[in-house]
Amino acid sequence: MERNRILVVDDDPLIRGSLYEMLRGRRFEVEMASDGAEAMDHLGRRTFQLVIADWKMPQVDGMSLLSHIKSRYPDVSVVLITGFGNVTSAVEAIRQGAFDYLTKPIQPEELEATIVRALSQYAAPSSASAVEDPFAGIIGNDPAIKKLFAMISSVAESPATVLLEGESGTGKRIVAQAIHRADPKRRANPFVEISCGALPETLLESELFGHIRGSFTGAIRDRQGRFELAEGGTILLDEIDAFSPALQVKLLRVIQERLFERVGDTRTMRADVRVIAATNRRLAELVKQGKFREDLYYRLHVIAMRIPPLRERQGDIPLLITHFIERSAKAMGKAVAGVSDEAMQVLTGYRWPGNIRELENVIERAVILTKHAKLDVEDLPEELRFHSDATSMAVEDQEEEAVAAEAADGSLALRDALKMPERDLILKVLAEVRWNRSEAAKRLGIHRSTLYHKIRKLGIHTSS
Repeated sequence: MERNRILVVDDDPLIRGSLYEMLRGRRFEVEMASDGAEAMDHLGRRTFQLVIADWKMPQVDGMSLLSHIKSRYPDVSVVLITGFGNVTSAVEAIRQGAFDYLTKPIQPEELEATIVRALSQYAAPSSASAVEDPFAGIIGNDPAIKKLFAMISSVAESPATVLLEGESGTGKRIVAQAIHRADPKRRANPFVEISCGALPETLLESELFGHIRGSFTGAIRDRQGRFELAEGGTILLDEIDAFSPALQVKLLRVIQERLFERVGDTRTMRADVRVIAATNRRLAELVKQGKFREDLYYRLHVIAMRIPPLRERQGDIPLLITHFIERSAKAMGKAVAGVSDEAMQVLTGYRWPGNIRELENVIERAVILTKHAKLDVEDLPEELRFHSDATSMAVEDQEEEAVAAEAADGSLALRDALKMPERDLILKVLAEVRWNRSEAAKRLGIHRSTLYHKIRKLGIHTSS
């Protein structure tokens, strides 16, 4: 069964679209339906783990859709969206099998927390023959990645806490999942994650440890926390640096003693969970600044793994590009395969401050926009093209300055004079092809990116 496929059902296109963008931004696979009838059609054609449906819809409303799903697809979780006035009815829907309900306006952190709880009940296959490849999703042949594979294999069978350090977008979540899948004791049990930086302290404590009914305003029933949901498995605490001092103390107790209490409860519970913490900051520096407990740091730092940024493994960029093109093209039903040499030159020459996540988003956008069988420079975002042009121009400037330094007096005037025929030639060809830059580059026998930066450098405009 595929994981993390969610069906959003709402007759309001604005709400439906905003939910789609919100969930896609959190890396879920999402499909949409405009009403309950269309949702039933989707469910008959594909497998979903979760349906998020509006309570009020024409023809087939949320309650009717819930009844349909529970009778035909009992393993599918259903979360209903309701207005404040329908809360009583929504509570009744939970008795009828709904996993949970959300009241409008929907808060992103509450939505994510509810989804993770719903999806966490789908454990990985337990039979040895059905075990997933632990390293599925980690793509690369760079020595740094091979070293990471070796470390994952070495630590997987130990119960040790792991700290993953790396910039945003480097793939810390995928590495955590690989550790979980490689652990023969825990891989058949849940992998639960929580983005700690996205939640305020009061909500974060409740999400981690759960709460009992009446412990705070809005706590209308007992609720399990992530540590309970991850029992026997693995919990990933992303953005661990966001923990307040009070929560750091409670987390330290869980790691040291495996004990915790739900919010508002006096009963102590035991946690059989492997903890993986992730951060894009240097915890050692936060300890020096007094912002992170030293004793907790050493507990988390039992095994530390540094996830290299993409700029340190540039040889893997073509592999990642191929993977993302294949996946995006398949998802969108487009016949796109590979990239042009010029586009590859731009992609491999970029520094990727957003790392793998940024590369994935760029490729997905390019596949959506392209009208060609291969991705081309024109399909890439302007900032990437500009960066490529700026880099090429800087190299040319350095070369010209070196030549000028060796030349006799008057070399600057000579260099400028030599540029004039080039400018005239480019203008002439551009005029002949009615400013079609792709065609102009072909006639001039140069790459388009080279033509672009020459146009900028020589101050050529349509009015020239």
